[in-house]
Amino acid sequence: MPTSRLGKLHACLAATFAFAAVALGACSATSEDSGGGPSEPSTPGITLYSGRIPAAIGGAVDMYEAQADRDVQVRYGDTADLAATLIEEGANSPADVYFAQEPGAIGAVEDAGLLAKLPKDILDRVPPQYRDPDGRWVGVTGRARVIAYNEDIPKSELPDSPLALTDPKWKGRVGWAPASDSMQQYVTALRLKYGDAATEEWLREMVNNDTQEYPDNVSIRDAIANGEIDVGLINHYYVAQAVAAEGSDYPVKVEFPRKGLGSLLLLTSVGVLESSDKKDEAFDFIRTLLSDKGQEFFTSSSKEYPLAKGVPADPSIQTPLSEIPPSPGDLTDIHETQATIALMQDAGAL
Repeated sequence: MPTSRLGKLHACLAATFAFAAVALGACSATSEDSGGGPSEPSTPGITLYSGRIPAAIGGAVDMYEAQADRDVQVRYGDTADLAATLIEEGANSPADVYFAQEPGAIGAVEDAGLLAKLPKDILDRVPPQYRDPDGRWVGVTGRARVIAYNEDIPKSELPDSPLALTDPKWKGRVGWAPASDSMQQYVTALRLKYGDAATEEWLREMVNNDTQEYPDNVSIRDAIANGEIDVGLINHYYVAQAVAAEGSDYPVKVEFPRKGLGSLLLLTSVGVLESSDKKDEAFDFIRTLLSDKGQEFFTSSSKEYPLAKGVPADPSIQTPLSEIPPSPGDLTDIHETQATIALMQDAGAL
């Protein structure tokens, strides 16, 4: 396991996030600006710590700046690193808002007592299953786990659960990214639903079945397109983005499996720092993210599921959000994520 990049954080958070942060650090750029807009507002406003790259949130930031006539200062970085930074900074943090790419990170920040209670109108904008029970963060978008497959593979041959990919007929034909957060969150969900023993057995069988390891979801998608492997475990929107860029004849398709938590929904989420002296502005920023136009930015640019009530998904997404199973437990619990990484290491998947 690579040396921790999380500095002085306590052992639990460091042990949990160190592997993912080192392995996936290239997935997020670090910057101190909002990614650019047609003109920069003159009035200083909130500071946003964003675990999402500029392309994934910059348009929404520009939208808020135009509406509020305020300049949002954005610190981009790896979600885990930013969570660690917030915990180290504590009440002295310059951040007003934290946008997390994955649930374990915002859970760690919440556990540290750093998030403020959100106003009722913000909480009511999102269904209860997509927000914190204590009201300190809300989901913004959702990413479903899917089985991606090459168009030459008959759909009828695909399993109804990722758990069936240990069948010998799939030996060497499957790709996964054990170091990716989304894969680790899926494994956490398996642990919560089926227990550690059954989950470890599945991981070992996947390893023994010569499942091909890739650094991230994009690499898996591209390997399927290039014919290196036949199927892979990824998030739905990677294929949707490729189809939008390259056309409907893109050679990779997706299947939303109905069993084994195969279509598990993973949330991006946002919260306001308790230490912020600009809470009203921060709350308005979240209202922009959850507005119809804000949600439409995410659905059109990233092809993720919108979580605000009444906002339709992108037309390219055929499976409705209502058919995606919720998590069987609390994926924001940092201790669960830590246990998952340990289990994956024991099983030889990491």
